[in-house]
Parts: sequence; structure tokens; C-alpha cells
Amino acid sequence: MENFVFQNPTKIIFGKGTESQVGSEVSQYSKKVLFHYGGGSIKKSGLFDRVIASLTEAGIQYLELGGVKPNPRLSLVHEGIKLCRDNDIEFILAVGGGSVIDSAKAIAVGVPYDGDVWDFYVNKAVAEEALPIGTILTIPAAGSEASIGSVITNEDGWYKRPINYDMLRPKFSILNPALAFTLPKYQVACGAADIMAHIMERYFTNTKDVDLTDRLCEATLKTIINFVPVVLAEPDNYAAWAEIMWAGTVAHNDLLGTGRAEDWASHDIEHELSGIYDVAHGAGLAVIFPAWMKYVYQHDVKRFAQFATRVWNVDYSVWAPERAALEGIRRLEDFFRRIGLPTTLNDLGIVDDRFEEMASKATKSDTATLGGFVPLNQQDIVDILAMARG
Repeated sequence: MENFVFQNPTKIIFGKGTESQVGSEVSQYSKKVLFHYGGGSIKKSGLFDRVIASLTEAGIQYLELGGVKPNPRLSLVHEGIKLCRDNDIEFILAVGGGSVIDSAKAIAVGVPYDGDVWDFYVNKAVAEEALPIGTILTIPAAGSEASIGSVITNEDGWYKRPINYDMLRPKFSILNPALAFTLPKYQVACGAADIMAHIMERYFTNTKDVDLTDRLCEATLKTIINFVPVVLAEPDNYAAWAEIMWAGTVAHNDLLGTGRAEDWASHDIEHELSGIYDVAHGAGLAVIFPAWMKYVYQHDVKRFAQFATRVWNVDYSVWAPERAALEGIRRLEDFFRRIGLPTTLNDLGIVDDRFEEMASKATKSDTATLGGFVPLNQQDIVDILAMARG
């Protein structure tokens, strides 16, 4: 196990009706906020009105900025930065899923910066400060409600890039599992794939002697595997949603990565896919992750066999660990199919005419590699995309 420092200051407020506390929580930081959200779903559900009522009761002024799309856009971030500067806004409240929260984080880090916030996403500058943010989570998936990360898409070239700063962890996050009851089934499935990918990026490591976090990863994966089919069949099953929502937060609040090196190649490859084709992030991961596994599993067959036996209950033979490893990958793909996700690029309607472009962008024209488990160059990425074609 490697040395580590773990500190997650995000206050989690979990349970039924907890969105009514948002005004009280925001009032500890500011009396004027940017209320950031996506489309009309929070208005149809009544969540919008409940949030406004709580803010008003607490004496908090607010300006609205809706319109966040999946794979959130830099142009809306620029709009939010201007709105905050022009109106002396000191706090951002994000109400929605990971895209809304990521957009809010980008605005937060961009407001005090003299240059273009995109500089942070392409490593031209290092952020030194950010406005505080709070969140009300409506979609268990991205884990952004307690993470240091933000991912934004720049429409100029369709580059999708991440940043990670401790200062971007939300001050508080409100998690009411009942807010997920009305999610479309495809969105639920995409969220499940995203959560599982966050865990697997940490699970496949070269670090030795990490059995505790192995077990934590495996338990969190099995929670998603067990309860996602339940909520797909019973959308208003609060107990099942509570398990999923908390698993989504734990998957990406850094706990599962303590003491171990991580990978993140599959995420980086998928960012190129969804940056160009605007596919749902979870759907892209459901395609890329199994392909990556098939490409790299021989690097550590025992770890893949462990994944197969502990997570997917595959029978293990000391004489045939590779058979178990491949069966685990097959069962992962089968799970994705059973919950309604694509598992090939053909399923997404994506052909091979831009594989080289995606691989080049991901590796900065083959001057950098992706991943910590097995470093991947430009040709490796082309080969993985070809394997994902189906």
C-alpha cells in the first residue's frame, strides 16, 4: 500500500426531504447565489419550487442559469462566469446531476481568474482559488457531489477535458434518493455504468497489498449490480435508490483509491468519444471499458480473475485463471446489455473513420500515454477502439 492523505470536507446531507435544508446551508456562505441547473425536469418534479422556497425563507437572493446539457459546454460556463462577476455572486448552487455540478465547478474556478477558464483544462494555468459551491443531487452517476473533478466540453474542436482541484469539492451536497424516482431507464443505466467505471479505474492497479480497498471496491460494485435491476423494475423503491445513491458518492469521493495507484485510461478514451459524438458518458464507458479490459488483462491475469470471482461469482481454477478473467469481462458486458446499454461502437452507430483522430487527441499526437495500469500510446488506443467496434 502506498502513502496517502485522505480528506473529504464535503458535508453530506442524506435522506428524504433534505432539499428543504438548502436555504439554511447556503446562508452559511452567502446571501446571494447563482442557481445553476439543467433542463425542465426539476421544474416538472416540483424540486425547483421547493429550492426557491427554501432560499427565499432564508433571505437569499438568487440568479438563475439553466440550460446545462450532458457533456456540459464551455460556452455556458463562460456565460455563468460573466453573470457571477457582473452581479457580485459569491456562491454557486448546482441542482442536478454530474453535468450541472461539473459546470458549476468550472464557473466557480473561472470567476476569480483573469484569463480563460479553459486554460485550467488544458494545463496552461493552475487554479489558486474558486467560489464555494453546494449541490442538490438528482442523478446518481458522476460522483461530482463529493469529488475534486470537473469535466467540460469545448465546442471549438470538441475537446472534452477534466480538471481536479481540492478546492472544487462542494461545501455541502444534499442527497435525497427520492429525487431519482422519475429518471428515464436509459439514464439510470448510464449512471450505473459511470459509477462502476469510477470503481474499476481504481480497482485495476499495479499497487500490491491493498486488500482492504479491493474489498471496498468489490462491495460497492456488487451494490450497483444488485440494486440497479431493482430500481429499473421498481422506480420508486426508496431503499434500493438509497443504496445506489450512496454507492455513487463513495465510488468517487477518493476513499476507494486510498493507498493505490489508479488507471483512468478508459475515461480518457471515452472523453474523446463523447466529445466528438456527444454520446452519454455512461454509455460510452459501457463500450470502452470491456474493450480496454480485453486489451490489457494479460498484464495481470490474477487481478482480473479476482475481479471475476469476487464480483461476478465466477468459478475459479488455479489451472485456468485466464478463463476466469475472460468470463468476468463477459459477465460485465452481459450486465451492461441486460440493463439496456450499448456494448459496441456499432450499437452507438459509430464507425471507424475517426479512430486516429481520437487517439491523436487523447495522446497529444502520441507525445503522452494514457493510464496507470498499462500505459497506452496512440496505436494502443486505435486498437482498443477497433476492438470496441463489435
